[in-house]
Amino acid sequence: MISFAAPTLLFALAALPALWWLLRVTPPMPRQQDFPAAILLRDLPTREETPARTPWWILLLRLLAAALVILGLARPVLGPQAGGSGQGLLLLVVDDGWASGPDWPLRAALMQAELDRAAREERPAALLATAPGEGGTAPRVLGPMPAADLMPRVAALRPRSWLPDRAAALAALEAWERGGHGRFETIFLSDGMAHGDGAAEALMARLAPLTVARNEERPVRLLLPPRAEGDRMVAALHQSPAPIASEAQLVARGQDGRALAQARIALPAGATSGETALDLPAEIRNQIFRLDVAEEAGAGATVLLDERFRRRPVGLLPGAEGGADAPLIGELFYLERALLPFAELRRGEAERLLSRPLSVLILADRPLEGPELAAVTRFVEEGGTLVRFAGPRLAEETDALLPVRLRAERQLGGSLSWEQPQRLAPFPETSPFAGLPIPAEVSVTRQVLAEPSADLAPRIWARLADGTPLVTGQARGRGRVVLFHVTANAEWSDLPLSGLFVQMLRRLVALSGGVAGNEAEGTLAPVEALDGFGRLVPPPPGAQPIPAQGETAITARTPPGWYGAPGAEGFRRALNLGGAVPLPAPHAAPPPGAATRAIAGLPPERDLGPWLLAAALVLLALDLLLSLRLRGLLALRAAGVALALLAASPAWAQDGEHALVTRLAFVATGDASADETARAGLSGLSEFVNRRTSASLAEPVGVVPGRDELSFFPLLLFVVRPDAQTLDAAAQGALNTFMRDGGIILFDTRDEGSGEGYSPGARAALRRVTQGLTIPPLMPVPEDHVLRRAFYLLPELPGRFAGGTVWVSREQDRANDSVSPVVIGGHDWASAWASDARGNALHAAIPGGARQRVLALRFGANLVTYALTGNYKGDQVHVPAILERLGN
Repeated sequence: MISFAAPTLLFALAALPALWWLLRVTPPMPRQQDFPAAILLRDLPTREETPARTPWWILLLRLLAAALVILGLARPVLGPQAGGSGQGLLLLVVDDGWASGPDWPLRAALMQAELDRAAREERPAALLATAPGEGGTAPRVLGPMPAADLMPRVAALRPRSWLPDRAAALAALEAWERGGHGRFETIFLSDGMAHGDGAAEALMARLAPLTVARNEERPVRLLLPPRAEGDRMVAALHQSPAPIASEAQLVARGQDGRALAQARIALPAGATSGETALDLPAEIRNQIFRLDVAEEAGAGATVLLDERFRRRPVGLLPGAEGGADAPLIGELFYLERALLPFAELRRGEAERLLSRPLSVLILADRPLEGPELAAVTRFVEEGGTLVRFAGPRLAEETDALLPVRLRAERQLGGSLSWEQPQRLAPFPETSPFAGLPIPAEVSVTRQVLAEPSADLAPRIWARLADGTPLVTGQARGRGRVVLFHVTANAEWSDLPLSGLFVQMLRRLVALSGGVAGNEAEGTLAPVEALDGFGRLVPPPPGAQPIPAQGETAITARTPPGWYGAPGAEGFRRALNLGGAVPLPAPHAAPPPGAATRAIAGLPPERDLGPWLLAAALVLLALDLLLSLRLRGLLALRAAGVALALLAASPAWAQDGEHALVTRLAFVATGDASADETARAGLSGLSEFVNRRTSASLAEPVGVVPGRDELSFFPLLLFVVRPDAQTLDAAAQGALNTFMRDGGIILFDTRDEGSGEGYSPGARAALRRVTQGLTIPPLMPVPEDHVLRRAFYLLPELPGRFAGGTVWVSREQDRANDSVSPVVIGGHDWASAWASDARGNALHAAIPGGARQRVLALRFGANLVTYALTGNYKGDQVHVPAILERLGN
């Protein structure tokens, strides 16, 4: 289907018959005749000259060019979208909350098509986004303005990672209508969700005439934070009802972006939720940084995992091994059942337990002495958490590794006795247990007493109703010691029988992850935020801190992402959409009289006007050449040359494109996997350099030396595969010319190896590749080389691998500003630089992880700076010596 933006111009086609009459005449070709003597001219007969007729094919060519001009000016559009009334102002109302992220490209395409239609009809347009802006600014109507002026605003619009506020959008619409904008047509791009406020119905009722566009083919999905079930981590995915069965792929990623595990979530037809379990060893589970639903680019499809989701290793040591696991009476019976859902439990001797990383060590009525006391003390001072339970043994034999001094034990019927069992008092505000509900049935019949002292009060984390300390704690070195003044079984109290016992142990295990008790009243500043596409970005302007404890609502001022405590390096709290926003549920149907349309599956509109005008210009140029030829003013050979140049223009444009921008390049090896890794690596490096420096690099390209021109590129990445062969003469000549003229080649053998980082196979392949190349004498990169300080100060130059030697030119070539033409290494830099569309790393950095990847990107930035600017940094380093010499 084709429509015309200016259909009145089609009436000009009626003038084509007149053009036929005007264009059919062409001046005759000059007649050649020898000039005789003047006397002979007198006798020549005179006759009337008549013009020659234009050949029919020239006439047809001119008529076709004129028709193309008329049609092009009429602006034909192929596949125009069905619009509304086509009269008055066009108002676009778009839900840009978290649920719109996965299908945002479709929404953007629909808004662009509607604005194109409005521009063709010369109608004004306005825009209303329903989600609050950054910093919590209320929604407002933008416009009216010409549709062409609104297009850049719509192109810059991005989905938010919080809920839309349709009630505020309705208020903004009512205030805008009071301005008197006459009749308008509304297209509401709804995300289809109710969001628990019921404001969608009120907003749609206010808009008329109304067209509601939503994506009915793809359900809206929300991933909830996982829960622990024994040794498994169970993740739940909720979605709006879908008529057909589907499945989702859950990907667990580490902090460096690499995939650690995958699981499938089955979603039957009509189902609104599904679950899957990740059964992983604790060491791998504790490395999970985030969970993503594959192919769902939205904040609702991502869950960040902080210390609360870690399964921390906890060591258990009873007072005596015999009977420690006895049902109901064993010293470890209740501890194991309380800790098993959220911790990895380890048993054994103290020396064996402390030989592996351990977060919490729990001693059940076990006094310490000798080497065991020294080992546990060292564990605490290095940052571990020691939790101790009292009992008959500890009451008789104390040691120095206690938070308070003990004086005696008190029990019913003893010398220090209660008249009745004691209940628990509310937890102090400064206690890690603050806010936990205390069951009325928990009572204490026996305990050990703390020696009164001036510094006892700050160490009390829990009290009995009469003020007696029940749980005390004290910091020791970088760790802490916690003492329960009762036993770990039900012999002295009912506490191990209650759910409060489980919650208190959970708090203590979380305490080992860095949540200090005195931070319960503090706040956590925003560190990174999830944008509407599920990517981690810097927090938006106006983002506010959140409380360190308790729940926080998702708003524009507190978006989902990472929040950290000032001065608490390494401690972060994750704020996720899942569990903080209503589950996906469709809103009510549009009001009667409203039209509906689908967002997905819309064919793109194509404006044929520019193509028709370009074809008309080509035909007119051809007509000019043919007319000159018919009049004898242009030789056939010249016309052939012109046509050949016209045909060769695409090749000129291709080379010219590289000349107009700065870009990196890699040498194509013919291996699709290696070439794609090189392209992705240079693309990731270019993005990093563009973001961190003033350089502006375009997308990298692959080149073939000897066939493609290399002078456009400052840096070439040459991945040396193990089966690489010797280059041909043309490639060798091109690379030698490239290095001689100032280019730099980074040879990367991608060899983990050992020692210098080059295996015999990698050395042999490197020799074959560099055979015939003018490689200068090499040396390891010295500590003061410009590559280590061109932009970042780098002590090492790692890639995906680390530890090998990186080589550069040893000689100083003044003709090339002393810049090394080659850099040779085996660290697989391209794999370290490569990332996917979300910014997640595609390959693991070994062994340094995320920190090593950052250093690899910084080395890449130094290398690009070195290639673009030469040794300017080296000159700055030697400025003091140069000035001193000038002074002498």
